[in-house]
Amino acid sequence: MTTIAKKSVADRSRATYDLGATAIFASKSDPRFHYCLYVPPAVGEGAKVDLMVAIHGTGRTSFLGFRDAFSEFGRWNGCAVLCPLFPIGVLGDDARSGYKYILEGNIRYDRVLLAMVEEVSAKYSQDWSRIAMFGFSGGGHFTHRFAILHPDRLWAASIGAPGSVTLLDPTRDWWVGIRDLPEKFGITFDATALAKVPFQMIVGDADLETWEITHVQGSAHWMPGANDAGRTRPERLMALCRSFEAAGARVRFDLLPGVSHERDAVLDSVKDFLAQQLKERRNASR
Repeated sequence: MTTIAKKSVADRSRATYDLGATAIFASKSDPRFHYCLYVPPAVGEGAKVDLMVAIHGTGRTSFLGFRDAFSEFGRWNGCAVLCPLFPIGVLGDDARSGYKYILEGNIRYDRVLLAMVEEVSAKYSQDWSRIAMFGFSGGGHFTHRFAILHPDRLWAASIGAPGSVTLLDPTRDWWVGIRDLPEKFGITFDATALAKVPFQMIVGDADLETWEITHVQGSAHWMPGANDAGRTRPERLMALCRSFEAAGARVRFDLLPGVSHERDAVLDSVKDFLAQQLKERRNASR
């Protein structure tokens, strides 16, 4: 095979599997976890783009769905989209919700994600030291807790309809509050960094089912105060909004009329928010 032919094969393989809607990859740092991306084709010509991370819910079906739903947004706004997959039962116990609370056994899901970001940053020769993040339902759990732990890594975050929330309460332990962050995560809460991140919190006003979000004593994530933020998702998200605002954060709260627990129904509002933040971010860097 000639050098030209070899180059052609390599270029076609890159265009097929690494650009646009990519293949699914195992994380090099921990192959139990996978990810896919949307990468604007211009990156193949050396373009520099921003990165947003879209976090799936409990069913994991939005792992690919978010990648496809945000592809057009990513292409026309110069933004790659990274979609991690945190499988059910990664510890062999069929647990569905470990990633939502960041810590599961010896797994730190914030570190798993940051390792993926480092991997793809190097692969595409991009500076993705700061990212945007969107998550709905279980992904909303992860997104706001990641923001509490790593506000310095975010240029924006959209938090969609989490079932439970961690308030910035220094009198209660994780996950209800943040008193023991140094002991549990080796991290001290940074309100100054959080205040620099623009947040969207979004939920439907008809998202009122409580069967999945009410913590019962003896269940996996029950602890005193687990239900104190409110009964429904809108109530709990409003409590989170008040908690973040009290710490100095800027929050756009979107309560969508007539919308229940429907991830696709929030996407247009999320895209509007992220597009505005991209515009402001780029204007500020000029």
